[in-house]
Amino acid sequence: MNPIELPMAPTAPPPSPTPASVGARRFRVEGMDCGACAKTVEQAVAALPGVTSAQVSFGNGSMAVMGEALDATITSAVARAGYRAQPATRRVVADPTPFWRRDVRALSTTLSVGLLAVAVVASLASAPRAVAEPLYLLSMAVGGWPIARAAALALRRARLDMNVLMALAAVGAVGIGEYAEGAWVLVLFAVGTGLEGLALERSRRTVVSLMDLAPTRARLMDGTLVPVEDVPAGTRIAIRAGERIPLDAVVADGASSVDQAPITGESVPVDKQAGDELFAGTLNTTGALVARTTRAAEDSTLSRVAALVEEAQGSRAPAERFIDRFAAFYTPIVFAAALTLATVPLLLGGDGDTWLYRALALLIVACPCSLVISVPVAVVSAVGSAARRGILITGGQALEDLARVRAIALDKTGTLTLGLPVLQRVVAPDEDHALALVAAVEADSEHPLAAALRRAARDRGLAVPLAQRFVALPGRGATATVDGRALWAGGPRLMHDRLGQLPEVVAELHAAGQTAIALGEGDRLLAVFGLADQLRPDAEDLARRLQPLRAVMLTGDSEPVARAVARRTGIDEVHAGLLPADKLAHVRDLGDVAMVGDGVNDAPALAAARVGIAMGAAGSDVALANADVALLSDRLGALPEAFTLARRARSIMAVNVVASLAVKAVFVALAPFGLVTLVVAVAADMGMSLLVTLNAMRQLR
Repeated sequence: MNPIELPMAPTAPPPSPTPASVGARRFRVEGMDCGACAKTVEQAVAALPGVTSAQVSFGNGSMAVMGEALDATITSAVARAGYRAQPATRRVVADPTPFWRRDVRALSTTLSVGLLAVAVVASLASAPRAVAEPLYLLSMAVGGWPIARAAALALRRARLDMNVLMALAAVGAVGIGEYAEGAWVLVLFAVGTGLEGLALERSRRTVVSLMDLAPTRARLMDGTLVPVEDVPAGTRIAIRAGERIPLDAVVADGASSVDQAPITGESVPVDKQAGDELFAGTLNTTGALVARTTRAAEDSTLSRVAALVEEAQGSRAPAERFIDRFAAFYTPIVFAAALTLATVPLLLGGDGDTWLYRALALLIVACPCSLVISVPVAVVSAVGSAARRGILITGGQALEDLARVRAIALDKTGTLTLGLPVLQRVVAPDEDHALALVAAVEADSEHPLAAALRRAARDRGLAVPLAQRFVALPGRGATATVDGRALWAGGPRLMHDRLGQLPEVVAELHAAGQTAIALGEGDRLLAVFGLADQLRPDAEDLARRLQPLRAVMLTGDSEPVARAVARRTGIDEVHAGLLPADKLAHVRDLGDVAMVGDGVNDAPALAAARVGIAMGAAGSDVALANADVALLSDRLGALPEAFTLARRARSIMAVNVVASLAVKAVFVALAPFGLVTLVVAVAADMGMSLLVTLNAMRQLR
């Protein structure tokens, strides 16, 4: 094939503006450090006139708003709550503005750190209190005003969030003359939340990094570069070597290798030729292609996967719901304990400043920040890490379920095998002549085995004679007249009808896991062909890689064929000859099981399993919409990766929760005895929050 000459592109016009969306809208919210922050933002927006509902996800820093309120009104309400919001777009362009001009909160935190350092130096130099104390107060004012503003809004909503607790602790410290401690509380809290926000933002960037893969413009056949949003389905586009594919498409002309790793997780480029599917965001590595687009930009596989990942990151895992219920009781109880600690000893004649100081330390400990973020940040990181490997986990519930399963049921055809029968053996005096005859008989058959025989004859370059009077025998085979001879071809049932018995070679082929097809004339056997489905390259010894899970094969194929595949994959438990209802019954009997199938034929079993895993879901709307876990490629190696990711995520959740609870328990016990200073309390609280965040982010490596 001659190389395709692609036109040179003229200077592209600037992208046309995208019209604002109406109805349900999504916003990205920055600056949230805990679940309480999300609740504060949610209540502030939900109270706006014209807003019918608002749902904020702390996990992925997003907000969904229904109603007629203007975007500017919504972002202003979020700003008054002490956070930042902007309408979410499918493509987020990096802002070149320096952070100190773009992020006022970061600027105020930086200035407060500098002022606190000056105040500390003044104190160490034995400067008069009239010099040091104003510096401490100034550092509190500069670094603490966003905290105070958010606290005021939370109090108006009758919420005791972390901003309220920190603000009360700082004010209380100033009230008893501990200016330095009050400044340290606010500044450490501001620094900690800033660092935590940066770490969280990195784990939330999965969707942004996915969408950054897709080019903003597509090259038309006349060389014009146009915004991808303006290219309708059915348009012919040109793709040069080294360019990313801008839209989902089908190859119309040319051949190349395409790196599909960003979508499917495959490490090796996939060869593409006319008729093959292309995904937006993948990389055309070698040859030039002409392609016909199949979907608009907003409906591309990349856009759908990005939207599903974002939704999954914002979902709530069962552990998170439990922790939220726990925090709802924990914070008021500890707050009440702090209030008791500040008042009861005073009534009994104790020193007011001493017990107020201890109460303030306990008040800081009442903030459940590290506990509340311990699970959602783990979910966000795990879902994002899985997406980069071509594994779409649809939410926190699916992630936890995947870690809990004890068995895995696998369909055979199309899952463990390619679903493409291939000729393995020919038993005949003249193999080529017999193959040409059977290909002629099966010329008009639609059966997959007939197609495999025709393919084998074509691959050998055989001259296949024309057949006449073709008759299909459903479930048995076919008959036809070839060169004046009345021939038949079919499986064991037709063999038995025509021959009165089965040839011995049939049992031999079945024992080898092959399906036998015979060619005959009248009651005379001319040849026997052994065909077998091809095992996927990465299916060998799959059961060992899935340990400690109990691996079970569920298939509608015959027992000998299923056993042959099971031997090569290492699966010991096989249930063959099953109808869809039989597969459903087996899945229910297995209990906590993950069912792996193609997402369509195995739909009942997939739905009944604790976790339904769809293979090769990149181009399937049904699989993407309904599976709990979707492997975007047909790569079986992604299965062990998915289970490993889920188990690691659950382990990280458990470690985060236990560590957070342990730190809280220690400081709750020590604070009433005066063994915890305000600085140590806030450092421990923010330090633990950073630790659980960084621990969860290990999954992104």
